[in-house]
Amino acid sequence: MKITFYGHASLGIQVGNVNIIVDPFITGNPKAAHIDINTLKADYILLTHAHGDHVLDVEAIASNTDAVIVSNAEIAGYYASKGFTAHPMNHGGSWDFDFGKVKYVNAVHSSSFPDGTYGGNPGGFVIEGERKNIYIAGDTALTMDMKLIPMRTKLDLAILPIGDNFTMDVEDAIIASDFVQCDKVLGIHYDTFGYIEINHKEAIQKFFDKDKDLMLLAIGESIEL
Repeated sequence: MKITFYGHASLGIQVGNVNIIVDPFITGNPKAAHIDINTLKADYILLTHAHGDHVLDVEAIASNTDAVIVSNAEIAGYYASKGFTAHPMNHGGSWDFDFGKVKYVNAVHSSSFPDGTYGGNPGGFVIEGERKNIYIAGDTALTMDMKLIPMRTKLDLAILPIGDNFTMDVEDAIIASDFVQCDKVLGIHYDTFGYIEINHKEAIQKFFDKDKDLMLLAIGESIEL
């Protein structure tokens, strides 16, 4: 499983020959100006919620690739009404896709499209594929529901927001990693704009002091599990 960071909360995930894009907000992010969305491969687009900084490039990428959009029922319905292929989910439910099993789990946040359309309740994803398991928290506060995840799935990586103000901060993300019982963390949702700028060295040190590994990737950089 290969994971590429496209800035903010945007990710590319490759599982075997299947390509997944998560929360594509790329063309609106000056820090990701070197990423050309027209070159991105996508069989699926996973959306945690409907905010503009997570869905900006959905339609362009889906039009280029015919990707299946996977999200909650409201978001899936929104894109299906525009002619895109979508797979609806809801909290606690899971589905076996050709790349692995996906479960839609709770997040504490808000969700509406830039045009004001209701975006359903926000969520995160637990993905089990290629004998590797990851948790994509989406935008969320620290929540006790995270403790449910390791009761069903042993994680190899937790992808957590760390930018504060709109989501968890670094300290809460450390607690979240305890809750999900995963000490290997990929940080997202930081530095894109002023409200969520962080001190990288300090954040990494705080995780290190708790015997945890926080990865802060450069935009376009990848890791393999």
